[in-house]
Amino acid sequence: MIAGAVVALTIGLMLNALGAGVGATTVDATARETPSASSFGIGAAIWLLVSNLIGLAVGGYVAARLSGTADNTDGTLHGLAVWGTTFLISAVLLGNLVSGIASTATSGASSLLGSVASGAGSAASAAGQQAASRTSTGTLQSMAQSVTDRVQSALSGTGGNPAAMTSDQRKAEMGQLATRRVTDGQLSQADRERLNQLVAAEYNISPQDAQARVAQAEQQATQAARQAEETARRAADTAASGTSIAAFSVFGIMLLGAIAAVLGARRGTRDLLTFRNTRRVA
Repeated sequence: MIAGAVVALTIGLMLNALGAGVGATTVDATARETPSASSFGIGAAIWLLVSNLIGLAVGGYVAARLSGTADNTDGTLHGLAVWGTTFLISAVLLGNLVSGIASTATSGASSLLGSVASGAGSAASAAGQQAASRTSTGTLQSMAQSVTDRVQSALSGTGGNPAAMTSDQRKAEMGQLATRRVTDGQLSQADRERLNQLVAAEYNISPQDAQARVAQAEQQATQAARQAEETARRAADTAASGTSIAAFSVFGIMLLGAIAAVLGARRGTRDLLTFRNTRRVA
């Protein structure tokens, strides 16, 4: 059985290498006569399937023949054993290959990010030195305090008369109402009227124009949310469909492999009459 699995893997790898070589000869970058990606992929998939089926058939034949059995059931079981062993070994090898590629990519990305971070740190250090040489500590503290006072003033002025509020205060309250609209899905009538008043005072427009602008903004936000939901649903459907196709494809490939291995093993099972005659002569 082990000998059959080894033969199956070896023949499969050999035929796959032959297919890779033949595929490489079809690439002609100079004359621009390279097959399309879809044709190349379909051809590679067909060749991969055929080469693995041939390998499994030969491996099943070798396993049954070397076992010396003359029973078809034993031969079938030898073929299934070759099929299972071959696929398990292939899965382990493929997993190690994918893991190695991922590890290499991760190491490269880490090195790149480390270099970028180092360069960014050097640039930030240089910029900080230049800023420190041009700006005094008192000036920086004054700027920070000014920003803090401005934010506090904007937040503390919410709820007052929109006409008497500053622009920062109106924008801060409009931001709060917009956030509430997004999180809750809708605004109460009082909040909607308040938002209309703030927009009218901020942009110096009539209440009717403010109401129309708010309604238009709400419509655009609702439409964008629906489009995002539809895009997410389509992406989920595509992922589910791709997973289903991949799963059924793997099942079909494994089933065909089992059939090929069993047929090869049945072919390699010794004929009962020949087996008896051989034993008598021996």
